[in-house]
Amino acid sequence: MFRKYFVTGLLLWVPLAITLWVLSLIVSTMDQTLSLLPRAWHPHTLIGHDIPGLGLVLTVVVVFVTGLLTANFVGSRLVTLAEQALARIPIVRGIYSSVKQVSDTILSPNGNAFRKALLIQYPRVGSWSVAFMTGTPTGEIVERTQADGAEMVSVFLPTTPNPTSGFFMIMRRDECIELEMTVDAALRYVVSMGVVAPTENRTRPLPMPMPIPGEPLAVSDEPVAADADVATPFTVAPATVTPATVAPATVAPATVTPETVEAEPVTPATATPATATPGERGDDR
Repeated sequence: MFRKYFVTGLLLWVPLAITLWVLSLIVSTMDQTLSLLPRAWHPHTLIGHDIPGLGLVLTVVVVFVTGLLTANFVGSRLVTLAEQALARIPIVRGIYSSVKQVSDTILSPNGNAFRKALLIQYPRVGSWSVAFMTGTPTGEIVERTQADGAEMVSVFLPTTPNPTSGFFMIMRRDECIELEMTVDAALRYVVSMGVVAPTENRTRPLPMPMPIPGEPLAVSDEPVAADADVATPFTVAPATVTPATVAPATVAPATVTPETVEAEPVTPATATPATATPGERGDDR
């Protein structure tokens, strides 16, 4: 009993404690941006104590204003000049260009990285893994992999529970199954090691149930995508079973013939009288 309630309490407090710890770490890290301001502008100097979270608000404002300024012609021109200046520095050039390519691919709204969740057979045929399509190969890779005309895609297979590492593969598109679940749901599924199953988010109807004889097929009222195939409802006629007519069997009575027993004739025994010899009677005298 104690163990049951203790585990229930852990299931409540552990996620809450981790969430608060992550938020505290983010806020304390963002508060360090206040060090960029002059000391006379610090909250501790102005009002006598620090304000938790003020650095987070300052960071959001700075990022928003930066994006607003770079969206126009003058700002984009300044960014281009700054990037050209960084490209001339030997060590900084490699680091900046790599980070910028990754950030443009992942964060850009026009990019196609992690836009689709896939199912691929890995590490062997018959074993399925959740992966993400990151784009399509170009250049020499296309020339050497599309010899048979098959379309190739770039696929990233994350590891679990740490999805920041994984495997990059170039596969045939027809060997990948595109999932209807969102990328966020697929990432949660991978990070949780399959514990947090994705919820149903289908745009295509599920297979229609088997009809019941004599009743019209029920059609769902849920909206269906325009390109989905919708089956026309139909009625299944009940099957008619004709009872088989069985003729009664006629059994003829068996005729028993009495057996005739012939009595054997009995021959009467004939007694032969004994004949006495006269000479024998004289001797007795």
